[in-house]
Amino acid sequence: MRRDDDLPAWVSEIPAERRPQLNAKGGLSISCTRLVQQFLSKNFSRKLSLAEMAAICELSPYHFARAFSKTFGVSPHQYVLNLRLDFAERLLADRRMSITDIADLSGFSSQSHLTTTMKKYRNATPQQVRARQGRSRTSE
Repeated sequence: MRRDDDLPAWVSEIPAERRPQLNAKGGLSISCTRLVQQFLSKNFSRKLSLAEMAAICELSPYHFARAFSKTFGVSPHQYVLNLRLDFAERLLADRRMSITDIADLSGFSSQSHLTTTMKKYRNATPQQVRARQGRSRTSE
């Protein structure tokens, strides 16, 4: 059995909703989980293939996708989308940046792709997120 104080320090830095299950049966090993997270946090804004992610763990794309889903609770694609959306939301706070530039920096193929994806998964368009952030700043 693994105790919480034995877990690597990097796990405690991950938001609770994105924390991997380090002991999930059929999931990724702890070292592979850490390597994949580090890789994705540095490369989420570029085009990524499942084969490229799987190569980090020396697994086939099929086995990697299954193990990743068991460890993270979402598919690799969904995990990367969440990283991109989180980054885009942080960039939207800077009103000097255009939404097109934010979409490009966040790894989306176009402003339309960002808008469609954000509306689908965050229930708000980039413009609505930006307006919400403006309101929360004025109330502080």
